[in-house]
Amino acid sequence: MAVRLAARLRLEERWPWEVAAALVRETGVRPPGDDAFMTGWLRALQVERVAGDPLFAAYGPRLFEIDGLRALPLWELVEKVHRLVERGSLERAAVLDGLVRRLLRDGPAALAPLAGLHDRLDPDLDEAARHARDYVALLPAGPVAVADVALAQVRRLEEGGRLPEEAFAEALEALVSRPERKLLRAAVSWAGEAVAREAGRAGVVLRAAAALFGQDTLALQERAVRLAVRLAPLADAAAREEVRRAAAGLPEELLEKVAAAYGGGIEAWEPVAAPLPSAWDERRLPEPYGSAEELVRGLAAVTWMDDPHEFERLLAGLATWSARDRGGLREALRPWWEPLDEEFFGCWNGEPYDDVTSALRRAFLAAAAPETAQALSGGSRAGARRAVFDELPGRRCAELHAHLAAGGRYPVVLATPTAVTGHVEPGVLLDRLARLEADGVAALPADLSQALLRLPRDIPAADVARAARLTSQAGRACAAWMGGDRLGDPQVTVAYHRSPAGGGGRESLRASVSTPPGTPAHLQELLRTTSFPSWSLAWWPLVLPSHREIVAAHLASRLCESAESGESQARVLAGLVHGEGPLGPGMAHALACGMGQAQAAGRAAATDTLLRLAAAGEVPAADLAAAVTGLVRAELVKLNRVVAVLDDATQAGAHEAVWEVVVRLLPGLLPQEGERARTGLADLLAAGARAARIGRVRAELPEVGAVAARGGSSRLVQEARRLQQLVRAY
Repeated sequence: MAVRLAARLRLEERWPWEVAAALVRETGVRPPGDDAFMTGWLRALQVERVAGDPLFAAYGPRLFEIDGLRALPLWELVEKVHRLVERGSLERAAVLDGLVRRLLRDGPAALAPLAGLHDRLDPDLDEAARHARDYVALLPAGPVAVADVALAQVRRLEEGGRLPEEAFAEALEALVSRPERKLLRAAVSWAGEAVAREAGRAGVVLRAAAALFGQDTLALQERAVRLAVRLAPLADAAAREEVRRAAAGLPEELLEKVAAAYGGGIEAWEPVAAPLPSAWDERRLPEPYGSAEELVRGLAAVTWMDDPHEFERLLAGLATWSARDRGGLREALRPWWEPLDEEFFGCWNGEPYDDVTSALRRAFLAAAAPETAQALSGGSRAGARRAVFDELPGRRCAELHAHLAAGGRYPVVLATPTAVTGHVEPGVLLDRLARLEADGVAALPADLSQALLRLPRDIPAADVARAARLTSQAGRACAAWMGGDRLGDPQVTVAYHRSPAGGGGRESLRASVSTPPGTPAHLQELLRTTSFPSWSLAWWPLVLPSHREIVAAHLASRLCESAESGESQARVLAGLVHGEGPLGPGMAHALACGMGQAQAAGRAAATDTLLRLAAAGEVPAADLAAAVTGLVRAELVKLNRVVAVLDDATQAGAHEAVWEVVVRLLPGLLPQEGERARTGLADLLAAGARAARIGRVRAELPEVGAVAARGGSSRLVQEARRLQQLVRAY
């Protein structure tokens, strides 16, 4: 029983663990090796009660092998293990061995508190020497805290003459390949000291210095150049050639110093701009469902409707096959409603919920069992208000549901997109309207409204003329829309609001969209930005594919509020960018908030968006710079994240667009005399320098010149001087 109970435990279960542990101790069975059970032991570990405990005897020597260790309060565990070592309950050498093995095993995911335990154990030189190779192996990929510990031990060993020369070379190579400036500075310092102790290391050290020439930080480049110049007399032919080759990418004044020490004649490397990716949207729509059976299989595969394109495909298939083969569709759906599971169709206690998945299922039920569907939908609607762009798909389901439940036919959905952006080709919409007119079927209101909103901005004259010949009410509405009586381009404004002191005094972003006079009520609601929750932002670009700026205005505050969340929603930007319409403050703020996402995936989506806009010549540089400036000042976006996106875009070919943004950012973000510089400003100057160098930019930057003229050797001043020299040189 004890063994079976232990095998069924989950990590978070505490009370069952206590029962299982008591049984194991009482029966004397061999302590089980299940990770959840061992994690429970580690969580309950009490230093004063380990003597004579069979669980401690079994698990103590292997505590670092327990996978669930990372789910525990690690600082408490570190304290316990340290005390057990001091008391002699755990063997010091075994703990150190197990700790280092765990750090190696976890690699980039190694736990920082365990590095703290290593420091508290404070291994002597002999203990460290036993793990010399392990410490070197921790340098390439371990978290900074772990790499710090490993570097400290490697340096001790090297200084004490206990580090093999090949291990020294491997350690230095690993360090200079890391991105963290703190570790890179330490690498330069150690390399200089190590070569002073042993001149035979000059070749290894020079290769490391040459690798640092390619760093983006001017201060690191300068330190590496000083080291290379100092070691020039010791350089062999191979090292000299490597230094000369790497020096070609240095700023001019540093290149001259290296050239003077290494024989001159080093030609500066001319950066080559990467080609921009295509602005063309390469996504494709899925094929329509080819039969009622295939349609039902597609519906059965959906547990939660989070793909707007699949939603459109299913809704179109429902209309098509309920009109073409209603009997076949009914039979294919029969297992869904015989017997009836009300909760499956989103009904609890007689109340239908309005999420899109449930609404779509009820629409299918209306085609198969109209009376049952009507009964399910007869109660009051339940569920919280949703964002307006979330409600439109549900309304389309509800109206089709009501039409089918009343015995009607609806042979074609007007709003089904013909492009992945959500657009509907004008000619295709006219064909669909003509089909409804021929069948004597009135267009459903929400379907017609969505179809019109999906028309492109430019309508061919032949389609405008053809629309005028339609006779139905829907046809006349389409003719008016195509003729120019349509949603225009309202003004988007963005403001920042500070909450009262009781609410933390935090600023927030709010975008608003103006409502032009005469805008119909059903369109006015699309312009009002709200804070109602959303199922998924991925649906929004498809609602207004010809009005990107309006959608972006709705997105801006959402992306701002979710910047620090565990799952970024900024990927919606990559779809929005392929729509139509002018761009302004709405898109600028949405993109800036995407650039400021904590999650790398969100920043990658923002980078892709910036690249697509650059390829199309549509980057709103002035608005984007204003948005970033406002968000950084309001402490809603971290500048270093924005700079990372700008850098990635530069490397991918968008250097011209990046420069136009950076040059507009600097006046609003550079500090005045006596003002403290914001974190990330030196990186912003460096990003501007990289973009300017690739684009061979010439410019007068008085704000940068003012910073460059200040005294001192701070990185901000150094980067300002480099940028100023660069844009004057070309």
